[in-house]
Amino acid sequence: MELSGFYRLSREERNREIAMNLPHLPELKVCALTDATGDAMIENYVGQYALPLGIATNFTIDGEAYVIPMAIEEPSVIAAASNGAKRVGNIHTTAQPRELIGQMVFEYSGDPDGLIANLNNQCDVLLKQAKILSPSMVARGGGPTRVWFEQKGEFIVGYLGFNPCDAMGANAINHVLEGLSPMIEAQHDMLALMRILSNYQPDSLVTAKCRVPIKSLDSQLEKAHVMATRIAAASCYAQLDPYRATTNNKGIMNGIDAVLMATGNDWRAVEAGVHAYASHGGSYQPLTTWTIEEHSLVGKIKLPLAVATVGGTLSVHPTAQWSLELLGNPDAETLSRIIAAVGLAQNFAALRAIVSEGIQKGHMGLHARQLAIQVGATDQEREALIAQLKAAPSMSQRVAAELLEQIRSSHS
Repeated sequence: MELSGFYRLSREERNREIAMNLPHLPELKVCALTDATGDAMIENYVGQYALPLGIATNFTIDGEAYVIPMAIEEPSVIAAASNGAKRVGNIHTTAQPRELIGQMVFEYSGDPDGLIANLNNQCDVLLKQAKILSPSMVARGGGPTRVWFEQKGEFIVGYLGFNPCDAMGANAINHVLEGLSPMIEAQHDMLALMRILSNYQPDSLVTAKCRVPIKSLDSQLEKAHVMATRIAAASCYAQLDPYRATTNNKGIMNGIDAVLMATGNDWRAVEAGVHAYASHGGSYQPLTTWTIEEHSLVGKIKLPLAVATVGGTLSVHPTAQWSLELLGNPDAETLSRIIAAVGLAQNFAALRAIVSEGIQKGHMGLHARQLAIQVGATDQEREALIAQLKAAPSMSQRVAAELLEQIRSSHS
């Protein structure tokens, strides 16, 4: 689905546009979380904390047009994602087969080398037993994939690979780990310390790549080349300095987390895995690279994205279901590709702003709108106050209050 000029519309007009393009979608106002559902989702439920839900436009991913649901409170993120997507064009994605990794950590006595050799000889038997413990996932074409053992310091660790299909899979893999470890304890002189999944999946990576013609970066070719060179240089610098790499990746996660939130996914698990991957080479690195190749600026992002489209929170949260329907009800792999593309477009928009006019220009317009609301401007007063705030030497709640008082005095 393509939505042209979406940002120019009022909220009511945007919802009408969505209804016209996707008539099967329910109205968002009927997708509110009920108290009964909220009480079932968490303990000690008392109410709801709302986040704005918006839509990023202009995305073309693997040749298909998408509009992307994003739940986030930070201004400029959705605008940047939409602008970045428009400028980078078609984003090509690939995904490795998804595999969760679970761990059974054992305390032991005796010869570790002999124990590990014995255990690794039993991996086929243990894998068969693991599959018996996960019949429903195996029936869907997933479930346990491999078992192996390693020594980690004073511990022996059993690892379990697990294909969760389109689910998050945390409960499924933990059930297998807790069922498998007593068998191992019974046959060997070992005691399980813990049995738990890991949120680190360095062998299940999603990649998104785009090729931006340099001439498209500015109407003047010389300025376009300068822009491309500066973006590539900023990308290079992030590889040298973890202070910059951290902020670079935070900007990427602005977009990624917003889609994860909108679709009911566990953004904390993804964040943990992504930042672990950014450090896997021994120093914290940016998730993206931008290089100049012939007449193009080439961008690439590679990261682990453990996402789901069935089960868990997203199966009971009506707005998450609405968001997935907006995306065409993708499977987990397709959703991971979409999210990687959002991260790449977000990064392009941020770098383009940082190396040119600066990041604040885009933020200040929305900041002015928030200040106008904070000081109590009415609908009739708001636009005039926002315009004056943008022209003011500084922008703060105090300045907004003073300007609003002047506006009201002039009208009276």
